[in-house]
Amino acid sequence: MKNEPSSGPPGRRFGLTRRGRLVLTVTALVVAAVAVLVPLLLNGAHEEKKSLLVPEGWRATQVYAAIDKALDEPAGTTAKAVGTARLKLPADARGNPEGYLFPATYPVDSTSTPESLLSYMVNTAHQRFGADRMRSGAERSGLTAYQMVSIASIVQAEADTPEDMGKVARVIYNRLAQGMPLQMDSTLNYALNRSTLDTTAADTRIDSPYNSYQRRGLPPTPIDNPGEQAMRAAISPPPGNWLYFVTVAPGDTRFTAGYEEHRRNVAEFNARRRSASSGG
Repeated sequence: MKNEPSSGPPGRRFGLTRRGRLVLTVTALVVAAVAVLVPLLLNGAHEEKKSLLVPEGWRATQVYAAIDKALDEPAGTTAKAVGTARLKLPADARGNPEGYLFPATYPVDSTSTPESLLSYMVNTAHQRFGADRMRSGAERSGLTAYQMVSIASIVQAEADTPEDMGKVARVIYNRLAQGMPLQMDSTLNYALNRSTLDTTAADTRIDSPYNSYQRRGLPPTPIDNPGEQAMRAAISPPPGNWLYFVTVAPGDTRFTAGYEEHRRNVAEFNARRRSASSGG
């Protein structure tokens, strides 16, 4: 037989005390607050997480375009923002962040702006390059920290493998020490806003401060944004007497101190290129 709850003495009515009414009121307010808060939390949880990847060796123009795309800004917005971003750049840079837009993956959210992302990249470069390391490397080489970044940018563009970076840096230092032009295709590519392995005789005659075939010394600015490994190679390259190098085949970069040996390596490189283009 089912037991039924007692209804209490007849004629008696139950009421809430003042404390009971207060508890119910507070409970109702808490429930209402949670009802508002939960959708907000859910919306936040479902907010799309975006990021911006800057690969090693990208030029500033490529980074600007990527920021515009990540923020859904019109093309050219980030390039214009450089002048007002108040970036922490060395005086030598004259406001040009080329070389200091550190390659990494950066978070992008609703608060991100071209200025904030540019500042994030420049600040990261200072942290990852290491001011003390750069200063000590510059003092040893008789260069400025800004010139060290320029060397790292050339290393980043020229080295076929990470293992070759130190040797490429040593070639640059050896050529600078002997007053030789660097003769780096990567600087011509920067001047011509391209990326190619095919450098013609006409290319080497262009009138540009980035023409390292005709002008001695380093280019006026970095030519891309190097990573940490390229910077380490620029700061502490291995000893060696190399003056020339050519990547004959992927993974086969040959460094030499003698011009005749270098000419033979270049001839082999050209022969391989002709064979590949003809399908042989």
